[in-house]
Amino acid sequence: QVQLVESGGGLVQAGDSLRLSCAASEGTFSRYPMGWFRQTPGKEREFVAAISWSGARTAYADSVKGRFTISRDNAKTTLYLQMNSLKTEDTAVYHCAAKNGRIYASAYVATGGGEYDYWGQGTQVTVSS
Repeated sequence: QVQLVESGGGLVQAGDSLRLSCAASEGTFSRYPMGWFRQTPGKEREFVAAISWSGARTAYADSVKGRFTISRDNAKTTLYLQMNSLKTEDTAVYHCAAKNGRIYASAYVATGGGEYDYWGQGTQVTVSS
């Protein structure tokens, strides 16, 4: 069982930056494709970004492309999301997720929430105007 703990959320103004972190409990983290999702009350969970286990490939939602950067440090078993030029519509609870199980190609990314096996509790990001 992989445990994921997010941190780094907070209250910022539009145009500011934040860096989210997701610490994983297992050393096998380096084999897992990972992703970030976000959710606001009354809305479905939304894909934000994903990264392959090797870090060789990334994918982004159109709404964050060019502003957010996903990365990982497998030695530290930590996933990151650098968020720049934040907008009020980025306000949400951000969750990291890990996809377990098999051996994946180094460029495999998962963009669907249903593809992930483990989820963190989330960290709140609030962007004020």
